[in-house]
Amino acid sequence: MIRRVAAAVATLASAAVLAGCGLETNTAVPFTVTPGSIKPVPALEGVTLTVGSKDFTEQILVGYMAELALSAAGADVRDLTNIQGSSNSRLALKTGDIDLTWEYTGTGWINYLGHTDPIPDEQKQYEAVRDEDLAQNGLRWLPYSELNNTYAFGTTEAYAQQHNLKSNSDMTEFLEQNPDQGVFCVETEFASRQDGLPGVEKTYGFQPTEVKTFGTGAIYAGIANGTCNFGEIFTTDGRIAGLNLAVLEDDKKFFPQYNIAVVLREETYREHPEIEQVMQPVAMALNNDEMIELGKRVDVDGEDPGIVARDWMISKGFIGPDTS
Repeated sequence: MIRRVAAAVATLASAAVLAGCGLETNTAVPFTVTPGSIKPVPALEGVTLTVGSKDFTEQILVGYMAELALSAAGADVRDLTNIQGSSNSRLALKTGDIDLTWEYTGTGWINYLGHTDPIPDEQKQYEAVRDEDLAQNGLRWLPYSELNNTYAFGTTEAYAQQHNLKSNSDMTEFLEQNPDQGVFCVETEFASRQDGLPGVEKTYGFQPTEVKTFGTGAIYAGIANGTCNFGEIFTTDGRIAGLNLAVLEDDKKFFPQYNIAVVLREETYREHPEIEQVMQPVAMALNNDEMIELGKRVDVDGEDPGIVARDWMISKGFIGPDTS
C-alpha cells in the first residue's frame, strides 16, 4: 500500500482558540510513504489523526517521524507540528485539536503537574508522571524512549581529552586543582535557578571562577571558541556534533530527567490502541546520539527536517524508500 502524507485542510473544533495560540495546520511532508517494518494496520485504515509538536528542531523531527509511521500504518495523517510553546502544545492536546504529540517526562512533572522536586531515576520519573497525568487529566503516556533531552555541562572534545574529563565529578576534581579554569557560560535563568547553576554547584561542590551569561546559541559558540571552558547545554542538541563538543556525565543525577514519550488523550488511546504498537518501535530506536546527529543535519548543515526525519525512518527500515 502506498500513502502520501499531504496537506490536510481541517475544520478544527476550536478555531478561535487555535488562532489565539498561533496554531495553523501546516503542509505535511509531501512524501510517498510505503510500509517497511511498520505494516498497514486494518484498524487504523483511514482513521484521521492529527500530530502536533512544539516549535524546535527535535520536536519537529519526532513529529514528522510520527506522521510517517502512522501514515505507513494506514492512518489519514494531519500535520500540526511547530506549535509555539509548551503551554499551547499542551492545550492543543487537551482540547482535541491534536490527537498525539511527543512530550518530556520532566516537563510533564514540573511544568504541567506543578511539582518542584524532580525524581532522579528516569523509570520512576516516567511512572510518576504517567500515573498522575492519566488520573488528573486523562492523558496517556506511552512507554518512554531512551532519548533524554536534559541539561548538562559541555566542553570541547579536545579540552575533555586533554584533562581526562568525562563527568561532572571529574570536572569538580579538575577545578579544585585548577580554579582559574572555572569559566562557565550559561543562560541568565540557569544562573539563578535552584535546579540550575546554584543547585548543581552545591551538589558537586565546585565554585566557578567566572560566570558569563548568554543566549542558548551563543553558549555553544562560546564553548567552541574558548570564551568559556564549560557551558550549559542540552544533551541532544545537534550543535554538540557540529562543534565537536563533549557532554559531561551528570554522574550524581542532579538534573531532571527529560525522557521523551508519545502522549495522547485516553479516549483516543481506547479508540485506537493500535497507535502504541505503531509508535513504540520508533520511540525505542531513538537515543541521544541518534538525535544529536539528526539535529546536526538540520541546525548545522541546514537540511529540511522533513527530509531528515524521512531518511532516518527509511534507514531504520520503518518505512520503505520514497518512490515519488
